[in-house]
Amino acid sequence: MKALKDAANNQSKNNLLLIKMSVLVNKNSKVIVQGFTGTEGTFHATQMIEYGTNVVGGVTPGKGGTTHLEKPVFNTVADAVKQAGANTSIIFVPPAYAADAIMEAAEAGIKVIVCITEGIPIQDMVKAKEYIKDKNCTLIGPNCPGVITPDEAKVGIMPGFVFKKGRVGIVSKSGTLTYEAADQIVKAGLGVSTAIGIGGDPVIGTSTKQAVELLMNDPETDSIVMIGEIGGGMEAEAARWIKANGNKKPVVGFIAGQTAPAGRRMGHAGAIVGGHDDTAAAKMKILKECGVLVVESPAQIGATMAKAMSVSA
Repeated sequence: MKALKDAANNQSKNNLLLIKMSVLVNKNSKVIVQGFTGTEGTFHATQMIEYGTNVVGGVTPGKGGTTHLEKPVFNTVADAVKQAGANTSIIFVPPAYAADAIMEAAEAGIKVIVCITEGIPIQDMVKAKEYIKDKNCTLIGPNCPGVITPDEAKVGIMPGFVFKKGRVGIVSKSGTLTYEAADQIVKAGLGVSTAIGIGGDPVIGTSTKQAVELLMNDPETDSIVMIGEIGGGMEAEAARWIKANGNKKPVVGFIAGQTAPAGRRMGHAGAIVGGHDDTAAAKMKILKECGVLVVESPAQIGATMAKAMSVSA
């Protein structure tokens, strides 16, 4: 048990060391696409390349040695690491095989793994999360939009044009609300440092608190938007950490699902009210008590953040 705890502590330290120069991805990230030649992989890899992301190739077993989108295709992630120096991976692999793809990337030495796949069996993700925790890597997702550092790297499926460079970090369970928050921030005359879509599944690689911690420790981020939803306790955990850490940067929070009935899943697999503390109202109360500036609507994010930053300046 002690060995497992030590490994988890080392993983947390390694995660923070990994992103000293930026949060998770930047212009120097060497990105590969797992599931490169499939329909989804092809479409989004094209978008990423057009955005300017440093995509160095992709992985499709059995197609190694060929090219796709004018990039090399490798049979394994290990080959991509060895031959192209890959350190970041984005996964577009069907649910039945996605957990294996995560473990393969971690085993090969990939440092940042972004899993877009939705519908991975929970037992597969439990196994994958346990497997990678001592592998010196950070997993974002699954069932997430990915990560973007504007004007540097888009490792995900988000519309890149929405995100303008700035100093507001975004952490969100919801892909759509990530884009909405970025749009609100830009309309308020601000910009985004890094946006992290952590995913809405019950078992994910990086929690709200861990993502907030990355942004809180990032010198290029001055404030944070934290978007959560009903179900689970990650938002409360993050809020209590923010308070314990001394509220060093302004945090604007929004919780989706304020009208959701108890016991009914709303969209994401993890968005289900299992008890009183899982409701939007309970989470909003905790966030407010911890000093987070809670808004009732996503439309209020930009103005609230602009005011918070002017006060803290």
